[in-house]
Amino acid sequence: MAVIKTNSEHTKMLARLMRAEAEGEGDLGMLMVGNVGVNRIRGNCLDFRNIRSIPDMVFQNPGGFEATQKGYFYQRARDSEIRLAERVIRGERQHPASFALWFFRPGGDCPSTWYNQAHSGRFKSHCFFQPSWEDCPTLF
Repeated sequence: MAVIKTNSEHTKMLARLMRAEAEGEGDLGMLMVGNVGVNRIRGNCLDFRNIRSIPDMVFQNPGGFEATQKGYFYQRARDSEIRLAERVIRGERQHPASFALWFFRPGGDCPSTWYNQAHSGRFKSHCFFQPSWEDCPTLF
């Protein structure tokens, strides 16, 4: 059962985002990027109020994803990425992105906070950050 509303084109869009942002980090890295995207839709909090669909989330500006803002969101979704996107749409979560709303790739260590949000962990080159329950209760 899906945790967000979607259709096949939106699922492919999420898969494209996951590939663009984390293809080099393997399936688990792409799942974590998908977690962040789904969390932004589910959360309806902080910078992500009124983000109600995958296109809203993918193309949010400002506050969206580097892939869409810097022009590397162009590759088609392959079947393997579509299957990964379907998993996160069904609610599968991967730590440290389980409740994360942000991630980025620093040049060095992950900071302890990012825009006042707690560092929830690192996977390969990406640092993940999640809000507190008080800031985003619908996410938890």
